[in-house]
Amino acid sequence: MLAIKLSQKGKTNKRMFRLVISEKSRDPYGNVLEVLGSYNPHTKELLAKGERINYWISKGAQMTSSVNNLLVEKKIVEGAKVKASKKGEKSAKKQAQVTAKADKKKKAEQEASAPVAEVKEVAPEEVAPEEVAEAPVEAPVEAPVETTEEVK
Repeated sequence: MLAIKLSQKGKTNKRMFRLVISEKSRDPYGNVLEVLGSYNPHTKELLAKGERINYWISKGAQMTSSVNNLLVEKKIVEGAKVKASKKGEKSAKKQAQVTAKADKKKKAEQEASAPVAEVKEVAPEEVAPEEVAEAPVEAPVEAPVETTEEVK
């Protein structure tokens, strides 16, 4: 797959960029198919071959987000700008995990605080002392005592 991307050139604090077309997986500083223009970020000057850029796009080449934003800004290519910075951006899967953890934590806090609130809300009811009926106590029955009398 072909991609239009920026290739750095120049000294460390005086960077300039070339717009190049090459394989997407290839190093932008190695072999390139064609140099399509240059960009100076200090003066914001963009020199681009609009016809060649449109030709490569028609052949299926894709642009990096920063190249797309530059070309849209200079009205060489029609379209909308794309969010170029991936810094601080979380994947949807990680974002879902983070929100799930936060929801679990909130639920745990609510459950922990809810029983305390319920105890405070429920006033102890005064229970009228019930009359306890005592069971009648039976008198102990004495066992018959055997006497030793002689019977004649």
